[in-house]
Formats: sequence, structure tokens, C-alpha cells
Amino acid sequence: MNRPKFYIYLPIVFALVLILGIFIGSTFSLKKSNGNISVDGGDQYDKINQILRYVEDQYVDTIKTRDLVNKTIVALLANLDPHSSYITAEELTASNEPLQGNFEGIGVEFNIVDDTIRVISAIAGGPSETVGVQAGDKIIKVDGKTVAGIKITNKQVMENLKGKGGTKVKVSMMRRGKSGLLDFNITRGTIPIYSIDVSYMLNAKTGYIKISRFGATTYDEYMQAFEKLKEQGMQQLVVDLRGNGGGFLNTAVDIADEFLSEGKGILYTEGKARPRKDYKATRKGEFENGKLMVLIDDGSASASEILAGALQDNDRATIIGRRSFGKGLVQEQSEFSDSSAIRLTIARYYTPTGRSIQKSYANGIEAYYEEENNRYANGELENADSIKITDSIKFVTPAGKIVYGGGGIVPDVFVGLDTAGRSLYLTEVFFTGTINDFAFEYSDRERSKLKAYKTVENFNKSFLITSAILNELIVYAEKNKIKRNNKEIAQSESILKNQLKALIARNVFNGEGYYQVIQNQDNVLKKAIELMK
Repeated sequence: MNRPKFYIYLPIVFALVLILGIFIGSTFSLKKSNGNISVDGGDQYDKINQILRYVEDQYVDTIKTRDLVNKTIVALLANLDPHSSYITAEELTASNEPLQGNFEGIGVEFNIVDDTIRVISAIAGGPSETVGVQAGDKIIKVDGKTVAGIKITNKQVMENLKGKGGTKVKVSMMRRGKSGLLDFNITRGTIPIYSIDVSYMLNAKTGYIKISRFGATTYDEYMQAFEKLKEQGMQQLVVDLRGNGGGFLNTAVDIADEFLSEGKGILYTEGKARPRKDYKATRKGEFENGKLMVLIDDGSASASEILAGALQDNDRATIIGRRSFGKGLVQEQSEFSDSSAIRLTIARYYTPTGRSIQKSYANGIEAYYEEENNRYANGELENADSIKITDSIKFVTPAGKIVYGGGGIVPDVFVGLDTAGRSLYLTEVFFTGTINDFAFEYSDRERSKLKAYKTVENFNKSFLITSAILNELIVYAEKNKIKRNNKEIAQSESILKNQLKALIARNVFNGEGYYQVIQNQDNVLKKAIELMK
């Protein structure tokens, strides 16, 4: 849900909109007399088309018509609502990959540390793992071209490593303990992008599934995770939707169907040109009974709000956390012949009780996205009493619970942002990526010792971030121009240690390691476990 950058162009919308006529193609005469322009014909679209031709013919400089058209469409759609948008062919491919659930490349998760591409992990079953690429390997050359020490960006790394399936790429890597470079000839293939970040048992009865997006493969991934936990004795479940910005509506509907009995409403959509369409649960639900908790925050949007709203309105789950983003608009994608596309809002969606959770965008796009920051400034992220929803409307669930429309899903149980232990030093170490880089360096150096723990559970229970390890981080940060502040370090020590331990666990045990460790200080998840009891 990042703020779009095009809002700064809105003051020149009128100038750009004139270019829209390139798509109209109608013809009639434009006359110029005494500095004035007159148009024969009353159609406003014709006027736009003729002005375009006039600009192309008479403008003082040569113009790039395609660029102007693209900017025009962006500005035009921006005047409708915050989520109608134009997407270039290149942007469309990149935006579709996470939702389609795959891309084509060599199959590594990487990070750039000290201007060098470091392999965090080779994706299981992918081309890189198959040829023997290991976590910790440093990518020095790609097809003979040096990629280390050149201030390479993430985008450039992707451009070098991604490519059509079946094509080959030679990757030269440096490995700890080996002299010289190791050359790997890798045949690119289809690499899965998973939308279930992690699933594991929180305790003997309680399962946990974290969903990062709602894509084409999410439902199948969810069912695999669910069956795995069920075999481990799961009787109650926590579904984590925090930070999940949405995705495919039908995927959210399919997952909601797993929790609701036949005939229960999930949502309905309706727009000026789109008649009401209802989505209801079928017979297939595998977890229609049993305690269910859903975690949300201000990063939960769109399809996440569909799922949370359906379960809240049907009194099926307890919603825990902070108010969700508030996106209740449905977009339809239409592609042009050049593979660019527009996503046009064609309907609103409503929860089963009839509430629209779309927050207001009456004050423009900038104010719409600034509302997220205002929540922090107004104290809403820390105190439930500070929640203010514009034009909020009360609705009542079948069990008599009051729920609210007009601006996101308000949780049943509010858990505020924990600011204890926060400091400027902590913020700087986090947001510069310094703690991530150090965690990778430490994990790479001590990999054999860390792997000796064998399981995440053993690691979480037995491995400790000692004062010596923490001091290593502080010294590392100093080398990266982050000044030591002993008072703030002491204030944030607990968070620093837990975050560092979680990052080390991720480097050794992947995502499951990270989440099992980070939950040690996750107050929202702790509240869910407490309520389960």
C-alpha cells in the first residue's frame, strides 16, 4: 500500500489530459485566428484530439507523445480514486509475478552486503540448489561480468539473474573456506513465490498460519499448511494477516469458505454498471468449528479485509490487533495491445452485514495516504480510544456484536503498538539495514555451529545473544557510521537481542526460524494465545 508518486503531477492534470485524444482518432477542423483557437464540432473528445494534433504540430520543442500519453492516463485515473491506475508493460509484469505465484530465474534469495550480492538461501528444488549453490555464497561475476564492488542495486541484480526459463547463465561465486571462484552454469527455471510465509504449532493445540498476500496459489498453499498442522494435532488456529496488502478477491473468498458453514455470506460487490453480486460459503469448509483468531494491523488491506470482515460479521472469529487500512474498492484490469494496462475501480465491496470499509478519499490522494501517518500522530496505534472513523456507521452481527463501517476493520480486541524499549539508536540500526547485514555476517561465519542446533525449537530454546555478540553488533554499527549511544542501547537491549536472534534464525532455518523467534516479543500474538485459553 505504498503511496503513489504521481500525485505531485496533479496541478498539471489539465495540460496532460489534452493528450488523451490520441486514443480517440476522430477528425474535424481546428481553426486559428488572431491567437484564438476554435473547434468545429461539439464533441469534447474531438476537441482533445484536435488539440493533441495542434500541440504535436506547433509546440516549440519536439515532444515524446507516448510519455505524455502515459502521464495523462495516470493523472486522469488519479482524479477518480486512489486505486484506479495505469501500469506500463514493464510494471505489469513485475506486479503480476507475486500474485501469479512464480517467476523465471535462478532461484536464490539474496541480500546486498558491503556492495556484494550474498545468497541468503537457494530456493528448495530450484535451479541454483540443484547445481549446489549454498547460503553464504557471494556472487562475484555473472556471465563473466563483475557485479561486486560496483554499487549494484536490487533492480540490477534482478536484471542479471532473472530471465526466460531454459536460458543459461554462468554465475561465479566466492565461498567461505574455498580458494578462487566457483563457477556454476545455471539453467533458469520457474521459481515459486510463496504467499504463506510460515505455518507451525504455537503449542500442543494451536496452529499458526501467516498469509502475506492473496495470489493464484494461496488457497492451495493454505490447505497444505492446514493439513500439516491438523496432522500435528491442531484444534484451534491463528491466522496472521498483518502487513497483507491484499490480492485476488476470489482467493480470499475461497479461504473464508473454509471457516464458514454453507449459505453464510462472505461479501457482496456492487457498482453503477455492475449489479450486486453475492459470495456465499459452500459445503467445503474444513474448519467451521474450533477457536479461530485473526490478526490484523494498518497494513492489512483489500482481500485481507474481506476475510477479516466476513469472519467478524459472522461471529466466526475474534479479530485482534489494530484497525486495518480501509480499502473496499474493486478493480478490474484491462490490457492494451502494447501489454500495458489500466486497473479501473468498477465496484465497492461490502461485508455480510452491509458495511463498506473503504475510508474516505474526498480530500485527494495525498491526504488519503497521509491518513496512515496521522493514525500514529493521533495516538490511534497505541490507544483504542483514539480511533476515529469518518462517517462511521454501526452495524450489528447475528450475535448482537457492534461492528463499524467507513474506514477499515476495527478489531474486536485492540492491542496497541508497543513503544517500550524504542530509541533513535534502535531505529537507525533497523532502518539502515545494519542489523540485517551483521546477522548475515555472523550466520555465515558461525554456520556450522548454528546448524548443530538442528531444529528451530532447539535454537530458540538454547541459543542466546550474549553481551559479547551484542557488542559485536555495536562495533559493526560504528564502522557503518552509527554512533554508540550506551543509554539508548541499554533502553533497547531486549529488542536488539531478540531481533538479532530472529535474523540469525532466518539465515539458518529460513522464515520459520525468524517467526518462531520474533514471536517471543509479539504482543498481538501473545494476546491471541492468551484468549485461546
